[in-house]
Amino acid sequence: MIKSEKEYSAIIARIEELLSVSENIENPEAKGYVELNLLSDLVADFEEKHHPIQPPTLSEAIKLRMHERGLNQKALSKYLGVSSSRISEYLNGKSEPTLKVAREISRKLDIEASIVLGV
Repeated sequence: MIKSEKEYSAIIARIEELLSVSENIENPEAKGYVELNLLSDLVADFEEKHHPIQPPTLSEAIKLRMHERGLNQKALSKYLGVSSSRISEYLNGKSEPTLKVAREISRKLDIEASIVLGV
């Protein structure tokens, strides 16, 4: 169990050393392979408790999908059937979509409902 940020940093440095040797990654018989896996598990447990990854905001999720699909605000507004100014409000966090629009965002942009609804 990692007990402090100092220990965490030291273990991260050791993991980086172990990763620099390909045998430690590829050969389950290598001593470094076992150490790497044990340390990685410790780090994962520590990060889950002390550095949890937060889900994206609706704005971040929409921007990512726009980028992935090559959509600008105007194209997205047509795709979702809402005004371009409304899309701007969603992107700037100034307003939240109605339930009907939230459903469309979730379905058409493949964004989890919990993110769209802010749950």
